[in-house]
Amino acid sequence: MDQTAAMALFALTMSISPGPVNLITLSTGLNLGVRNALGFVSGATAGFTLLLFLIGLGLSAIAQRYGFVIDTLTFLGAGLIVYFGFKLLTSSGDLNEGDHTKPSFWQGAALQWLNPKAWGACIAAVGLFELDQNPSALYFFVCLYCVICFFGIGSWAVFGSQVERYMRTPTRRILLNRLLGGTLILLAVFLLWQQFFR
Repeated sequence: MDQTAAMALFALTMSISPGPVNLITLSTGLNLGVRNALGFVSGATAGFTLLLFLIGLGLSAIAQRYGFVIDTLTFLGAGLIVYFGFKLLTSSGDLNEGDHTKPSFWQGAALQWLNPKAWGACIAAVGLFELDQNPSALYFFVCLYCVICFFGIGSWAVFGSQVERYMRTPTRRILLNRLLGGTLILLAVFLLWQQFFR
């Protein structure tokens, strides 16, 4: 029971803490509503839990052996994050849904696989709970994480939709979108800095 509580707390903390996926989800909830964020949330959840499962089965050994894999993922991930940030920065603030691009299931899944921080979280979980040595614990944790991750990331879409009532004017929406877009671009730069210059 203690291990289950620790696993749940780990999953909740990692899922709900701010990061690129959650900022994109917040923006989607704000600009397009919760329903339009569900595809991206589902993709991010599926992408992360599949990565967790495969790392538990030994995928991290391949990544450690071939260091260029993580470097390549970092560049691709930073590029995808910058793309989303640029879309927000250049948004007109129009309240029309057609003005905003809905992120897809596959973009959510890809962003998790291209994010070295997601890899780090998965590797930490596998080591912390010794999931690579206990297949039943790995299966349990992956299922638990999947549920918690969906609601953790999804809560950002709900928060965004609630903030929307205060952002009804184009000027306020433009300011918030630029803040979120700029933050995403800074996160991408930070990921590159952490990976290559620390």
